[in-house]
Amino acid sequence: MPLTLPTRGAMAAVLLSLGVGLGGCDALDPTNLFAEKYKPEVVADTPADKLYSDGLAKMEDKDYEGASKSFDQLDKQYSYSDWSRRALLMTAYSNYEGAKYDDAITASKRYLQRHPASKDAAYAQYLMAMSQYKQIPDVTRDQERSERALVALQELVQKYPTSEYANDAKAKIQITRDQLAAKEMEVGRFYLEKRSFPAAINRFRDVISKYQTTRHTEEALERLVEAYMALGITGEAQNAAAVLGHNFPDSPWYKDAYALLQTGGLEPREEKSSWLSRAFRAVTGQKTASAD
Repeated sequence: MPLTLPTRGAMAAVLLSLGVGLGGCDALDPTNLFAEKYKPEVVADTPADKLYSDGLAKMEDKDYEGASKSFDQLDKQYSYSDWSRRALLMTAYSNYEGAKYDDAITASKRYLQRHPASKDAAYAQYLMAMSQYKQIPDVTRDQERSERALVALQELVQKYPTSEYANDAKAKIQITRDQLAAKEMEVGRFYLEKRSFPAAINRFRDVISKYQTTRHTEEALERLVEAYMALGITGEAQNAAAVLGHNFPDSPWYKDAYALLQTGGLEPREEKSSWLSRAFRAVTGQKTASAD
């Protein structure tokens, strides 16, 4: 059966039902009533230097989100060019300045993946580490961010030891380790108060073995004395007190540990083959107190 095109009246009825006026009839393909003529619009790329300048201007105005968008557009339009490399680093920086730390981490990682040998690779690693560091929570919360910050800071020091960011990273590593130790101490004290002595001991041991150079070591040793005494493991209590007294003789924590031992008629006494003695020798390179 031959195809019969609809009359103009029938077309009008269809178009009116669709909310389209007859004025649009001439723009239609007669073989397909719903196919409009399409002319692709070609948008010229914005010059790279203009996009970069726009991003810098927005940074100057503290419009960090706008700056990030400009640099991101530059990266996309001029992929794998030197402009792209510079834009990607500035994307990370603008996100960092705008406190969009996760976005800064993402951009920094992309930069390091694309340009690992770049002269600015150390700075990209620093931005990534600092973006993790800025998100370290208080000690009462989960410390996953602290652990990520520690890893990123340590990578910076290991990969770029002579960079201008290495010293700052080392200082922040110590702060981050102190934070992680504080969390272990908080949990250990909780177990100690609940009289869950083995669980408490595990936490205090972690502080000594993993975070020995932090300010929490003295308390961790004294808490070990408390927990071991509560369990009747007097030899370990004496050993912990001896190591505490040898390394921190003027510490008030040592005075508490010594007094606690004396309530049981005991004195500090070190077992040099114990894990505790070996742990301190490994860090200090010194001999610990000998047994009396």
